[in-house]
Amino acid sequence: MASVQQLHGLGNAAATLLEKLNIFTTDDLLFHLPRDYEDRSTLIPMHQLVVGRSYLLEGIVKGVDFPPGKRKSMAVLLQDDFGKVTLRFYHVYKALTDRAKLDHRLRIFGEVRVGARGLELYHPEIQLITTHTPLPKTQLTAIYPSTDGLTQPKLREYVKQALKTHSDDLPELLPEKFTNGYALKQALEYIHEPPVDANMLQLTQGSHPAQQRLIFEELVAHQISLLTRRAFIQQIAAPSFSPSRDFSKQLLAALPFSMTNAQKRVSKEIIQDLKQNKPMLRLIQGDVGAGKTLVAALAACHALEEGWQVAMMAPTEILAEQHYLNFKKWFEPLGVHVSWLSGKQKGKARATAEQSIKDGTAKLIIGTHALFQDKIEFSKLGLVIIDEQHRFGVDQRLALRNKGMNNTTPHQLVMTATPIPRTLAMSAYGDLDTSVIDELPPGRTPIQTVTIPLDRREEVLNRITSNCAEGKQAYWVCTLVEQSETLDAQAAEATYQEIRERFPQLNIGLVHGKMKADEKQAVMQQFKANELQLLIATTVIEVGVDVPNASIMVIENAERLGLSQLHQLRGRVGRGAKASFCALLYKNPLSQNGQERLRIMRETNDGFIIAEKDLEIRGPGELLGTKQTGDLGFRVAKLERDDHLLAQAHYVAAQVLQDTPENAEALLKRWLPEAPRYAYV
Repeated sequence: MASVQQLHGLGNAAATLLEKLNIFTTDDLLFHLPRDYEDRSTLIPMHQLVVGRSYLLEGIVKGVDFPPGKRKSMAVLLQDDFGKVTLRFYHVYKALTDRAKLDHRLRIFGEVRVGARGLELYHPEIQLITTHTPLPKTQLTAIYPSTDGLTQPKLREYVKQALKTHSDDLPELLPEKFTNGYALKQALEYIHEPPVDANMLQLTQGSHPAQQRLIFEELVAHQISLLTRRAFIQQIAAPSFSPSRDFSKQLLAALPFSMTNAQKRVSKEIIQDLKQNKPMLRLIQGDVGAGKTLVAALAACHALEEGWQVAMMAPTEILAEQHYLNFKKWFEPLGVHVSWLSGKQKGKARATAEQSIKDGTAKLIIGTHALFQDKIEFSKLGLVIIDEQHRFGVDQRLALRNKGMNNTTPHQLVMTATPIPRTLAMSAYGDLDTSVIDELPPGRTPIQTVTIPLDRREEVLNRITSNCAEGKQAYWVCTLVEQSETLDAQAAEATYQEIRERFPQLNIGLVHGKMKADEKQAVMQQFKANELQLLIATTVIEVGVDVPNASIMVIENAERLGLSQLHQLRGRVGRGAKASFCALLYKNPLSQNGQERLRIMRETNDGFIIAEKDLEIRGPGELLGTKQTGDLGFRVAKLERDDHLLAQAHYVAAQVLQDTPENAEALLKRWLPEAPRYAYV
């Protein structure tokens, strides 16, 4: 694998620019693939030009001047036998003035626009035509992702050199029957320099067989990464638990409801995992309100009954505290000491919590990610439950291997209320077994969702406050266009003051991310106890907050939120038997995506349908969050487009790992050079 600086004419400055694109070697350059293509193979006569399209033109310079104006510019009049255009340059440099002289013949490429002098091309690529100038290329021209200071012609020149001198060195790492009829060198040459008669539509859509061959190889590399991570975690044995005899029966007997069939099915899958002496790695998916917390509590029973500790981690203090209160209510009657640990704990309270975890007094520990800081020592940790895994980085789970005792690693149960499309589950969570709770508890009434323009806000406000006066409880969620907790908090504060002044007879609460954890918890407890009728909040209430009596949700500026987030917020109501309503207030004019999102919210309450639509609209990056997709890091694959290849990629990854582990390692280096390496079992 050669450094890019071995290429002719590529010095330190260019190498520094390429590093910004994560290009260090000639292999990196070969796998830096075009984002688009242009047809520069045919010279177009100037009378055929259409505004907004890019063309290859050739003509004689008939005039050069520097028009007066706010910005200094250079205007070049170019003429052929059929018409004329003006070339406009706002950055004038010597090489340009040397080429663009009267009577010089120029070949240019650029987009046609309407300017002060009719048809103009702004900053076109420009070439002086001499007797030695070659004819236009007989292939399509690649357009690459680039960075300031690195021009497209330079990038193309470097790639051309790498193809000529280094593509023969690339080893074939996939079994031949999975190469889609293209050798690796052949596929790369086609993608970087497609012939002029190539199917442009296929190339721009990423569906050409040469592209699909590389896409499949990249998906295999990602699946290898997931499989090796799973193997790495499972290298260390886990404690084997027998099914709980007493705790689970006592817990269920104390509940005012019965488990659904889906909860029973998933609980059985968990028991089967916990019987093994290798760590459980299981993801529980369930729609909002499906009862994941009870399934997690039953999983905890098996470990606790045999004297092991259980830790549960949630992404926010408000959700962690809610779990703490629930688990305390369920487990303390069973004689289990439930402890709390968060990053905001200080002094004596913190020291006491840490000591009780270390000496084993605390059996069930609930908290935020502070639970897994290096200095926290567990006495006998057997099971870890992670709620809303998508809020944490994928590899944070690896840190848990070292929290076990006597050379054991704890079992891991991961939960999410954000349904994950099958495509993403295979890609981001391919190291986990998946269980789905696909049934809601009986007695839940479907939520009616309506969309209302913001200019009817007054009407909505009056309706909500009159409902609250009748004893109903409601949420009013404030969002702003900027992703800023501070600005959202200010919006919520302003709304809180406005409604409190106008409706002094109502008991109104306020919750936002800038408040201290104990303040937020106190307000939430008041709301839960029906001491507050209306809660003004930011999206901090998105996950897990459970107030069964609340039946109305208003989301202001709903068009600014993604589908999954809207679904999560809507899920704060409809948790009891009362008819529930969700009003989505939006500002006109709506974008096409905004209209589509609100339409889907009106039409379905099914989180899995919503998740699939969200993937189509926003792609995996926004859906999973940067911490997740930082690990995905696809170069050519697009999950929403290439999901049909995933199952086969998973199969081939397992085959390559088993038959040719050296090829598996080489694939990881080729496609995921930054990813951590895991030992093979």
